[in-house]
Amino acid sequence: MATKKSTLTKDKIVSMFMQDTLENNEKPKSVYHFAKANGLTEAEFYNFFGGLEGVEKEIFNLFLEKTLALLEKDKDYEYYDMKSKMLSFYFTFFEILTANRSYVVLSLKENKNPLQGLMQLSGLRNGFKDFVSGIISDEYRLKQEKFQQIQEKALQESAWFQLLMTLKFWLDDSSASFEKTDLFIEKSVKASFELMNTAPLESLIDFGKFLFKEKIQHN
Repeated sequence: MATKKSTLTKDKIVSMFMQDTLENNEKPKSVYHFAKANGLTEAEFYNFFGGLEGVEKEIFNLFLEKTLALLEKDKDYEYYDMKSKMLSFYFTFFEILTANRSYVVLSLKENKNPLQGLMQLSGLRNGFKDFVSGIISDEYRLKQEKFQQIQEKALQESAWFQLLMTLKFWLDDSSASFEKTDLFIEKSVKASFELMNTAPLESLIDFGKFLFKEKIQHN
């Protein structure tokens, strides 16, 4: 126990949580049961997280952090245009999700509507919106007359809706190597950037909200 105490980390708790979820085909019921099953005290757990919900959020945060770290390792990435950066993000992010597919599917499909009101995606949402803001090029800002903060927020929200739609598609994809998801990513990212260049951002965000409601909330 002394060794475990000295080496316990946030990442190890995350690994324990994912393993327990997969082995029991459901998430741990309480901090008490989770800690007991893994030889921890509740106090040790609370040194890292305020509850099991925090662990769930951290898992998707780590998926995002790993994606961004891999992108930064690519020496050519900083020279990509906006669309290429977005495509690189998507393919890298979904490759990581695929490596953890069993957990992600179980985690997101517990409810009848897997993407509605899932607090575990809130950290991912914030981090992804920051990513979108970071890849908006000066060239694009100059193209848009009076590019304002409200327009940037609209672009972020539209991109988030698109990521959710792609996630929903991937969850339901049964094609070999998820090749249909790859095709969906290519077509949807291409279409979204074409819209950016031809449609006002207000129209883009309205379109994103419509697709989100029709394709996700009603499925």
